[in-house]
Amino acid sequence: MSGEESDEPRTGGGLGFGFPNPGRRKFEDNEDTQTKPSHKKMKFSKDSAPQGPSKANSFAAKMMAKMGYVEGQGLGADGRGRLAPIETQLRPQGAGLGAVREKTKQAKEEEKREAAFRGVELEDSEEEAKKRRRKQRENRIAGGGSGASTPGGSRARPKIKYRTAAEIEAESEGLQVPNVLKSLIDITGKETKLLTSNLTTGIAIVPSETPSTRIAKEARRDLEAFAEEWRGLTDRKKYYDLQSSQIVGDLDTEQEEIRRMRSVVETIQELQQLSMESPVATEDRGSWEAITRKLESLEIDYTDDLDNYNLQEIAVAAIHPLFRSAMLDWSPLTDPTRTVSYLQRLSHVLGILASSTSDALAPQDYQPTTLRPRKSTYHYETLIYTLWLPPVRTAITTTWDPHDPTPLTTLLTTWRPLLPAFIVSNLTEQLIIPRLTTALSAWKPHHKRQHHQPPPPHTWLFPWLPHLPPHHISLSHSSSLLTTIKQKLRSLLSAHPVPTGPPTYLPPWQPLLPHAIPHLLTTHLLPRLATYLHTHLVIDPSAQDLAPLTTALTYLPLLSPSSLAALLAAELFPKWHAILHLWLTSAPNYDEIREWFLWWKDQLPEPLTTHPLVAAEWTKGLETINHALELGPDAAAQLPPPTAEPSHPLPASAAPGGASASSIPRSTNGNPKASLPEPTFKDVVEDWCAEEGLLLMPLREAHEINGAPLFRVTASASGRGGVVVYMKGDVLWARSKKDRGVWSPVGLDGGLVGLAGG
Repeated sequence: MSGEESDEPRTGGGLGFGFPNPGRRKFEDNEDTQTKPSHKKMKFSKDSAPQGPSKANSFAAKMMAKMGYVEGQGLGADGRGRLAPIETQLRPQGAGLGAVREKTKQAKEEEKREAAFRGVELEDSEEEAKKRRRKQRENRIAGGGSGASTPGGSRARPKIKYRTAAEIEAESEGLQVPNVLKSLIDITGKETKLLTSNLTTGIAIVPSETPSTRIAKEARRDLEAFAEEWRGLTDRKKYYDLQSSQIVGDLDTEQEEIRRMRSVVETIQELQQLSMESPVATEDRGSWEAITRKLESLEIDYTDDLDNYNLQEIAVAAIHPLFRSAMLDWSPLTDPTRTVSYLQRLSHVLGILASSTSDALAPQDYQPTTLRPRKSTYHYETLIYTLWLPPVRTAITTTWDPHDPTPLTTLLTTWRPLLPAFIVSNLTEQLIIPRLTTALSAWKPHHKRQHHQPPPPHTWLFPWLPHLPPHHISLSHSSSLLTTIKQKLRSLLSAHPVPTGPPTYLPPWQPLLPHAIPHLLTTHLLPRLATYLHTHLVIDPSAQDLAPLTTALTYLPLLSPSSLAALLAAELFPKWHAILHLWLTSAPNYDEIREWFLWWKDQLPEPLTTHPLVAAEWTKGLETINHALELGPDAAAQLPPPTAEPSHPLPASAAPGGASASSIPRSTNGNPKASLPEPTFKDVVEDWCAEEGLLLMPLREAHEINGAPLFRVTASASGRGGVVVYMKGDVLWARSKKDRGVWSPVGLDGGLVGLAGG
């Protein structure tokens, strides 16, 4: 242990920094008794000593040399291993981790060498960084001194700066220092110091302090203390002056506020007097005008204080008696403008929100809830809800005729800028749309028992389009009014009598339903035309009846030329080709056949004659005639019969709704069937519901067992209530209202109407 005094464990770091370590003394006391006996028991050979370089002739050195080891280099194939054996670091008995340096100097050098191999720079430990910073700080202190004047490298003492009496007086605003005191204080300023020296000792002697200088220093200290107190009092005075001016300003503001409040109170008393003096149960224009002018002047005088003084509530309270009297005998449909002019003049002071004012709701501007969410309504909204809404609701439900939209649209247009959004939504969703839906369901243009036929729906529904929310003029919502109109048109077209000509009620809806109308015509009207031509059209060269064809051609303005061309190719030309073949195989007269051919071409209008489908049929007829001429007398036996299918089917892209002539089913003997597929069972149910005034709404749910989609059949325009059904094959199953797990079949009759609430 005596040879390792430089590596003795340190007791000032880690655990117990700054405190004496009791284990150190115990370690030192037991040094001779613990360490020395261990050396006597341990025996080391010269070749296996843990310290010092290994000898070249030792067994270990020879083995390492055979494995490629070179003395002076590290272990391993690349020489990155250790250079020396691992050193041990003893820790005092009873000391914890951190009390001594755990790493030896050799271990630190090994780590730095390994880091150099990796190409990185090893950061110093926290203890080494502290030592480095401490040394740098000592070097700065040592280098900042002036040599002989500051021995030991200590910093020079700062010089005392003395202020003159004039400077002290200038810093203290309002302070006047007497001239006698100024001359006395300035004695201690900068003066020439008389230095004496002892030649024998070489020590400078400074003259001692005189009584005059001592008095001057005391006077300076007193003056500086007095000046400091003077400045504090001056700042306090400025603060009090500022506070006093603020209090005076606040008092003036309060006085002005009191004056304005008194003026408001006087105006409110005048309004109360006018309200009490106004007549009851009549619209007194004089009282309305007086109160309106008073409120307008109040609004002008206190525009910025409407919320502070709660003037909106005051204005509503002022007009409440007059408004209640005006609503008692009000007929909204005959007198829609009552009190509107006065409310428009008072819109700002009444608190009518600008967000709820709009003459017409465009689809992109519509919001179901215009007002911000809150727990209660405003005073003006309560006034409208309690006094204005009841007579309007009564008029809509009892006296309004849905076929005459003008009175109610005029009322809404007039009052729309003054109505809250939830009032408009209440009227539209709960009153107006249900009445319109009921009137639309009751419209049956082909019903012969109706002596008085109501006007077409477009005449009384189109005026409502600007007033309806967007979801009611969109086909994407199953409960919208436009969807109800589409279902009604589909039902009418499915039962339309073809001989009566094209429906006159359909063209006005084409601009509103540009994509739905062609689809309805293709899937519902075109099959009826095909059936009509198949049943009534007969090709007879001797006595041709063109009435069925003429009736079908009257639908040309409603149907596209492609649709009618496909219809003729499927229903007219197969019969025409069959008669032509029969004529050519029965001793024909080709002059008569030529005249008959040209006559038929003249019967079709120009858009159909020149259409590619019809032109192909004419070409096919000419080819048949030319083939018969070539065969001559053998035509009766060798002329092939015409094919059952059209020679040039209509492509899907040219037909409305994607229909083509190739999709028209035909029988095997050449007789055409209906030109388009029959409607599905769902279409039948939808048509029946439209005729009965019911709604068939998908629920976006499925049956829990068979996975069939569920629908709701209801008579309510809101889509609530009714009965839940699903379709399986051609059977309609309804769910029991008492037990949701019980389903029973139901027919399209009065039983289903009763379940739906109709």
